[in-house]
Amino acid sequence: MKGTTMEKLSRRASRENAFLAAFAATFDDMPLDQVIEQANEAGDYPLDEFAQALLTAYYDHSAEINDLIRANLKGWTLERIPRVNLTVLRLAIAEAAYGPEKLPGVAINEAVELTKKYADETDYQFVNGLLGSVVRQLGLESGEPAQV
Repeated sequence: MKGTTMEKLSRRASRENAFLAAFAATFDDMPLDQVIEQANEAGDYPLDEFAQALLTAYYDHSAEINDLIRANLKGWTLERIPRVNLTVLRLAIAEAAYGPEKLPGVAINEAVELTKKYADETDYQFVNGLLGSVVRQLGLESGEPAQV
């Protein structure tokens, strides 16, 4: 963390702050260091070490994550997915497959909660189903290492 001391947030707060930073970045196509700096300077959604690790995984693996989403879409294209849902999906896959803890069940549950909070009423069903498909495709539900 760029020279800032910050109290550790709950995992839920870290995920939500990482989501808010990633979502804001979709409007400006900002590089990771700028996203982190801007979020921490503004103070509205500070990014602790866990949130920064999630965003790093999100940025470092964005092409693979988009490919995983595309491979599991049925009757949709990436471009048709609402921005909120797409950001939640990307962040949850980043956490499940590449994050520091690799707990896919937790990542999915938290993604569903974020979707319920920030997206349309029934979007959480789409997010839950797609994330379940991705986790199964990667073999993460059985505790096996990711095959990304």
